[in-house]
Amino acid sequence: MIIPKNEKLSVDELKQVEAIAADSECSILEIQGRNRCVYAILGDETKEVMFKRIAGLPFIRKVDRIESPYKLMDRRSALADHRVKVGQVEVGRDSPFVIAGPCTIDPANPNLFLETAHALKDAGANGLRGGVWKPRTNPYSYQGDNKSLEIILEAREKTGLPIDLEVMDSEQLKLAVEAKVDVLQVGTRNALNYSLLKEIGRLSAGTESAVLLKRGRHVASPNEFIAAAEYIVAEGNPNVMLCPRGTTPALDGYRNHPDESISPLLKSKTWAPVVVDPSHSVGHSDYVKACSLASIAYGCDGLCIESHIDPSKGIGDDPKQAVKPEKIREIIEAAKLLWSQRYQP
Repeated sequence: MIIPKNEKLSVDELKQVEAIAADSECSILEIQGRNRCVYAILGDETKEVMFKRIAGLPFIRKVDRIESPYKLMDRRSALADHRVKVGQVEVGRDSPFVIAGPCTIDPANPNLFLETAHALKDAGANGLRGGVWKPRTNPYSYQGDNKSLEIILEAREKTGLPIDLEVMDSEQLKLAVEAKVDVLQVGTRNALNYSLLKEIGRLSAGTESAVLLKRGRHVASPNEFIAAAEYIVAEGNPNVMLCPRGTTPALDGYRNHPDESISPLLKSKTWAPVVVDPSHSVGHSDYVKACSLASIAYGCDGLCIESHIDPSKGIGDDPKQAVKPEKIREIIEAAKLLWSQRYQP
């Protein structure tokens, strides 16, 4: 990892570094953070002469070698001080970051989503989630509709809340990036789809879009989870959040096996904020508040919760696991109190 003395290498300086790397059959990847650029060395990093030559350049502050399977996501990397922002909020800085909204946007009833959005803003949510395109285990279940993209964009305009939606393929990704979606969500089924992860990183590089990467439901190990995020960051977008959402096999009575306890382990390994999804972990609205507060106690930076103004009228998972906006208010108030106690000296 190369850290320049200035915020960014000039064109001529970058050419000098690239020439040295090329002599050792390596290449240089520029990573644009919010405040400065860092440069990753791609290739065989064991070549001592290359490191010494680059470190000796007058415009280089230091060159770090990180012996880790994820050189950018590692908390010892040059991105260790990077902070992810969604809209105007720095995730995990002063209080829990909470995204909430329906599992699925019903294009036949746009007012239900808009009413939910306004109610969630009043409840104190920091962001608005909504399923535009939906992966389904059953191929005959509702899969989403492009019309729903217009609905969530209208909700953002009317509420001022940043929006989060899941993308599953190149076409959806391009539409979302063109619409300047604030948070691009990668669902559990695509958590290890490395081609998609690289494309998300590449197309969202240099934009304000963050990425919410869910954990693979088939018990992706912490290292595998973080390494998946590395694919996004390595393509140029460091604004990645990790989202535990329960794993399989399920714990009896829950939809999945809740995994909020992984938060401190992840945070010991990476700088990326952890935003837990309690809704999919437990799969039932009655248990969402308890799982949310347990997640905060374990040290997560935020929550992604399914919420609907009238869950009985929702589609997808909403009738079973969505909580009403007034419950979101309760969760946020309790989470803030727990947060303040968590960070007492």
